Amino acid sequence: MDGRAVAAEIKDGLKSRVQSMKEKGVEPLLATILVGNDQASKLYVGNKHKAAQEVGISSQNHELPANTDEQTLTLLLEELNNDRRVNGILLQMPLPSALDAMKMIEKINPQKDVDGLTSANMGRLFYNQASLVPCTPLGIMTLLHRYNVRIKGSNAVIINRSSLVGKPLLHLLLAEDATVTSCHSKTTDIPRITSHADIIVSAVGRRPQFVVTADMVKEGATVIDVAMNRINGGWVGDVDFAQVSKKASHITPVPGGVGPMTIAMLLENTVRATAMQRGADQ
Repeated sequence: MDGRAVAAEIKDGLKSRVQSMKEKGVEPLLATILVGNDQASKLYVGNKHKAAQEVGISSQNHELPANTDEQTLTLLLEELNNDRRVNGILLQMPLPSALDAMKMIEKINPQKDVDGLTSANMGRLFYNQASLVPCTPLGIMTLLHRYNVRIKGSNAVIINRSSLVGKPLLHLLLAEDATVTSCHSKTTDIPRITSHADIIVSAVGRRPQFVVTADMVKEGATVIDVAMNRINGGWVGDVDFAQVSKKASHITPVPGGVGPMTIAMLLENTVRATAMQRGADQ
């Protein structure tokens, strides 16, 4: 499953939507906040700004030192919430340990929450009424749809229960009539569970301690690899791609699978948020 190719198609579509908005006097603007000096986070934020520029979305980055206190970050979030020009706010994770991530996320206006992580947007997702959905799960669902993977009636296994991936993805799959099993660090005999799955999504990121091997996957299954592990100077996911790809009907590579889709969905959410706020056609 070529995430880069699908993401490129989505971005092409977004270009015309953004251009149409601009012709009506509406210019989508994404604001990111980076707290601290985490190099991986800097790289991710840079990639998001580059992608925004490619589709015509304006962006601004607010970099704060690692010792930023709660009051300072709160004041910045309030400023961005109140700035009518700003349509999307992204608070890059992880935050320094002195800051309560969930408390800070909750200070984002839900209509500008392009990561879909506020309790308001998560609650709407629970009721299948969400407009802004977490980007990685949304990207996974988009890949499944683009490759015509059968979801209704399928057995889906998610190896992850985080608020970023596992929990929202569970609700998205359930809304499309999949039977969903959530596995995590306390689950016993994960290979037995995955061996019966039609769809496997793995987002553990603890290789080599955890690897999805060919004996864990049934013939013809769809395998979505969300993890990024730095091994011997290169990037690999959770899945033994060389062996599992011989059994799977569809499989995402790492890199080039879910990663590009996550960024594409951030842009999608920014355009959607702009339309919600300004009444512009999407």
